[in-house]
Amino acid sequence: MRWKENLIRLYLLVCEDKGIQNYLKSYKQSHNQTADFTDEEVLTLYLFGISEGMSKVKHIHRYTRQHLQSWFPKLPSYQGFNDRLNNLGGCFELLAGGLTQAALPALLFNKEKVIDSMPIMVAGNNRSSTAKVAKQICSKGYCSSKQTYYYGLKLHTIGIVRPGTLPMPEASWITGAHENDLTVARPAFESQYNTKIYADKIYADVDLNKTMMEKQNSVIITPVKKAKGQILKDAADDLFSTAVSGIRQPIESFFNWIIEKTHIQKANRVRSERGLLVHVWGKYAVALLWITKFLTLD
Repeated sequence: MRWKENLIRLYLLVCEDKGIQNYLKSYKQSHNQTADFTDEEVLTLYLFGISEGMSKVKHIHRYTRQHLQSWFPKLPSYQGFNDRLNNLGGCFELLAGGLTQAALPALLFNKEKVIDSMPIMVAGNNRSSTAKVAKQICSKGYCSSKQTYYYGLKLHTIGIVRPGTLPMPEASWITGAHENDLTVARPAFESQYNTKIYADKIYADVDLNKTMMEKQNSVIITPVKKAKGQILKDAADDLFSTAVSGIRQPIESFFNWIIEKTHIQKANRVRSERGLLVHVWGKYAVALLWITKFLTLD
């Protein structure tokens, strides 16, 4: 059965991933961890639950108790499971990074890329000024696509263009919602050589492009901005902008697909910084497991 194969594959992945195992080794040494229910089981169950369409930890715990008791006989209480999970959030970011790096060498054409960001909403417009969850990493920002203010994070991704399918993420990071997309992407652009990067207008910067072309033989290609006071674009600019938007459209589809499959954008029930990091990187890791075809979707 598909779910059994996926569950076993996930457990083996967690047990064999060097980044995760190094993290767990350090964690166990500092916390004197000797629980009957292992950290590997905690991580496996969360990844499995998300991959099976369960977006909340309590639903994953309830499903395990009701349907997988013979597989996980030492399952702790919900509170115990949730606490353990929140302590292991760093493993999901390591897993996401490892999956990305493992997939990249197989891509023969990797010099055309796209970049964009997606809001992770901890609180909507009405509570965006008063929310206090995870203040160290969250802030108030504006989502232009939804035309609303929110409190939370942004998930940023540079992906390699793959014609006819979703881009393959090359690098991903999170910032507070208020951060300017171009500003936080500058460090990532410094490692881009011999590359065309298709992006939204917010990434347009003449000086940055000049520097990248001279030092890295790379360029950021964005739709044409209207000049100050300009009412209409000329036909050539309009056609160029349409072409750029068409190339970068898959990164928007990529984020929309993750939102639909994992509900990653909706984080209003998260109550801590650690829980928020599990929410973001755990669900993003599952999306990468699907994209790399490690797991199969129905």
